[in-house]
Amino acid sequence: MSSITTTPKALVGVIGGSGLYKLNNLAPIEEVNPETPWGYPSSPITIAELPTGHRVAFLARHGTAHSISPSTVPSRANIAALRSLGIRAILAFSAVGSLREEIRPGDFIIPSQIIDRTKGIRKASFFDETSVVAHAMFGDPFDKELSNFVGPLVKEAIEGDGSAPEKQLHTDKTVVCMEGPQFSTRAESLMYRAWGGDIINMSVLPEAKLAREAELSYTLIATATDYDAWRAGYEPVTVAEVVKTLHDNAETSRKVIATILGHVHDVVERGTLLKSAEGAMRYSMVTPKNHQNPEDKLKLKFILPQYFS
Repeated sequence: MSSITTTPKALVGVIGGSGLYKLNNLAPIEEVNPETPWGYPSSPITIAELPTGHRVAFLARHGTAHSISPSTVPSRANIAALRSLGIRAILAFSAVGSLREEIRPGDFIIPSQIIDRTKGIRKASFFDETSVVAHAMFGDPFDKELSNFVGPLVKEAIEGDGSAPEKQLHTDKTVVCMEGPQFSTRAESLMYRAWGGDIINMSVLPEAKLAREAELSYTLIATATDYDAWRAGYEPVTVAEVVKTLHDNAETSRKVIATILGHVHDVVERGTLLKSAEGAMRYSMVTPKNHQNPEDKLKLKFILPQYFS
């Protein structure tokens, strides 16, 4: 009797931010570039394998040569492409500025809330320009179960990285997402602090919103590169300062991914962490089926096949 082998699937997707354009510490298996109803993703998606046999789908948010600015990232295509590959959870990495003294450059942060300071330039929903109206719940913008699960794993990975003993992990923080591409003014930076912002970036939205609409578990693992512009007596953040920290942060992020991915894959495969993501859109669509355009239904079936037959 011949044995039947099953090729392991990539159930976890990683979106790399500034400085994290590839996972050169993992073995690449194949590269795919799926076309979605919203176009092609920012970069071809690399399917890579850990020594344990677990697989991950990696996508570079800004392109492999950082040629896509934050406001023009094709986020709908990115999320849809990962969804089409069977991804069920996303670990999104991003470089951020710190709005708090205790969050030092080099530290890791897993936020729990978002303040939206984008300006309507970015397409923030798969339901835009369709005949289907949907209102996704977004009170908790990140998957709390996934964030709570990866937090201790990230902390352990950082503490086990002998090259970075000074790095710390901060959790339950608020990220401000601004439009860019310019950095904040001092007045804006101080305002964000007064609002309760702890870190600031340019990319978590609409990414997190789209992941929610596609019923994907999503969490952000951020790395601080600078102190933004709020500190009195210090020069505002410069690109040179950011780039200097990016390389070190990216290398640590790769080690974190390699350390935690197997654990995340296992719980995703068991379905332990998908209770809040799966079924999230079941009651969000308010347009009756007989008023939904057939072309729109076909388009939305790409991300939500269970609702659009």
